[in-house]
Amino acid sequence: MNILVTGGAGYIGSHAVAALCERGHQAVVVDNLVKGHRAAVGDAKLYVGSIGDEQFMDRVFAENKIDGVMHFAAFSLVGESMSQPYEYYNNNVCESMHLFHSMVKNGVNHIVFSSTAATFGEPLEIPISEKTPQNPINTYGETKLAMEKMLKWFGAAYGLNSICLRYFNVAGAHPSGKIGEDHRPETHLIPIVLQAAAGRRESISIFGDDYPTADGSCVRDYIHVTDLADAHILALEYMMRKNCSDAFNLGSGGGYSNLQILETAKRVTGRPIPSKIEARRPGDPPVLIASSDKAERLLGWKRKYGIEEIISTAWKWHESHPNGYGD
Repeated sequence: MNILVTGGAGYIGSHAVAALCERGHQAVVVDNLVKGHRAAVGDAKLYVGSIGDEQFMDRVFAENKIDGVMHFAAFSLVGESMSQPYEYYNNNVCESMHLFHSMVKNGVNHIVFSSTAATFGEPLEIPISEKTPQNPINTYGETKLAMEKMLKWFGAAYGLNSICLRYFNVAGAHPSGKIGEDHRPETHLIPIVLQAAAGRRESISIFGDDYPTADGSCVRDYIHVTDLADAHILALEYMMRKNCSDAFNLGSGGGYSNLQILETAKRVTGRPIPSKIEARRPGDPPVLIASSDKAERLLGWKRKYGIEEIISTAWKWHESHPNGYGD
């Protein structure tokens, strides 16, 4: 298959590109390189530009016989989204609308959309299922939910099939160590912990040790980035086979606390990791865990990596790329 990967120079998108190529598919990447890295794309064909530029996207579709799209391109920092709602709605929602329109015009009718657990807000039930009400509590989650709804109505009007994948904390790196996570600034717990292990941070902060959990720290669901890439391919194949639209949650079904992440990282790296306990952050629920039963049942998706492998592959990337991609 020839698959267009938007945001394919980013963290998750680049691993999807690698997974597609490993399975003999052709990946065509569109990325504006505002957040992504050219080196992450490898040998895949790269178009540098905006998904919101329909003339540009029409050319991409005209020059490549695209069978389906994996859509990762988006701004994704929760805190930033709250202070910059215009930028988030413009980049995530408006540009995606033009991408979907260009797909319709060019007869490309299958898209796997990288959604988020942030569409659920503070859920009323744990584990979170696909039937859990979606009630975002931040701008980022609202923009992703708006994109899900847009896809629903594009499907009803234009026959655009879509599968929305809502996932939680993505971590780890490709087992080869060639690609990994390079965000600037970094906001995710595992890479921050590993930066401290490497001596590039003085310490890390654990926000809250008085939650109603086993050790008092927040519990979150973690999924290895290559497991996530596999899910995108399975979702695309399922959608093409069934000619349908759907949504799936992706997670471990269990979860790990912040203190468990810290102790596991110490064990994997063999390094001391200074830490300090700070006050809870507003809006941090005690536990966020997803049920992946539907994805396992219908897509045949199975996670290959647990938390030890997630952290060890991330550590391999950080050791071999102390300055990330260096661009």
